[in-house]
Amino acid sequence: MFNLLKEDADSVVFDEHTSDLQSILEGFLLSSYSFSQFITKDKKPSKLDSIFVPKNVSKEVLTYLENMVESVFWARDMVNLPVSHLNAEQFASNIEAFCKLDHCKTEVLNQAKIQALKMGGLLAVNQGSLDPATFTIIEYAHPKALNENPIVLVGKGVVYDTGGLSLKPTPGSMDSMKCDMAGAAMMVGALHLVAKMELPLKIICLVPATDNRPGGNAYTPGDVVTMFNASTVEVLNTDAEGRMILADALSYSDKFNPELVISSATLTGAALRAIGTNAAIVMGNAADVKLDQLVLAGEESHERLVKFPFWDEYLEPMKSSIADLKNIGGADAGMVTAGKFLETFVKAPYIHIDCAGPTFLDKPQDYKGKGGTGFGIRLMYNFLKNYPKWKATQN
Repeated sequence: MFNLLKEDADSVVFDEHTSDLQSILEGFLLSSYSFSQFITKDKKPSKLDSIFVPKNVSKEVLTYLENMVESVFWARDMVNLPVSHLNAEQFASNIEAFCKLDHCKTEVLNQAKIQALKMGGLLAVNQGSLDPATFTIIEYAHPKALNENPIVLVGKGVVYDTGGLSLKPTPGSMDSMKCDMAGAAMMVGALHLVAKMELPLKIICLVPATDNRPGGNAYTPGDVVTMFNASTVEVLNTDAEGRMILADALSYSDKFNPELVISSATLTGAALRAIGTNAAIVMGNAADVKLDQLVLAGEESHERLVKFPFWDEYLEPMKSSIADLKNIGGADAGMVTAGKFLETFVKAPYIHIDCAGPTFLDKPQDYKGKGGTGFGIRLMYNFLKNYPKWKATQN
């Protein structure tokens, strides 16, 4: 509906008696996104310049809608930017600028600091790149935070993924791999929205970022990598790089003594094949109430999650005969075995979201349009907004 209106209408008026008005406004605004910064000819500007909202829509709702759109559109922009315009350093700079907000502090660790920290997973993936890796830390601490220990959000920031020496095919695979940092864009966008809405929480966001290329010094199948937590990983497929960089970030999260760690990544094709583009997969060892509340937040925002099992048996395929772990298992349940691999690097209660399906679309779908969707930001905001309330009922 909106795609027709924005081309033909100058203004839109919403009636105050419209049912589900906030949801309609949300969908309407999200539909207004377009990514056209590289188009130099025959641009179709929107004629629409006014939206009239009824008086019965509260200021709080309008503030949320404005901030939500800003967060989601930023994430969509980041996902849609090609690596020619968004390498790891540029991504970190964008994050730093985007998160200059009250109660927020951002630090970007450069290649030298990453090397000093011995983040072997991130450094291994970066070996084939001409561009240095980055590791971005965003700390949001509201002065009236209701959680003493922070919630840590971790997002995979692979700004482009060729597969490395385990090279991807181009059609329908490598050509869309600018989207492989959508997990990071989701978590940064969620923290940004939390900060703009001044939720009384402590949240930390960690973004390991690099591209994955088959350069002359690229890591190779058969390598053994020593990770940030000193465990060892046998690399059997260089295209299973997301878990390598996430593992270091998850280990790093321990220093903050978090009460909950949530990671998000376009991690496996298995997730996309299992449930398509209409939902993401969630799993973890955190208490069922936390997983259930996250699933509920997804239902409320129509950014749905499907809960998968997380039994210890799924770690067996990830065990190596020459190292502590290997970075791929067999052909079965790849999204869960990847999650179990990541779990070994986290001490706190842990939830993992594999968002490979809904974060990037080859064709428009409802209000999401083609390309980056900004999936997960509204889901995470709903979860974090209600976190203190339902947590209090568990004590």
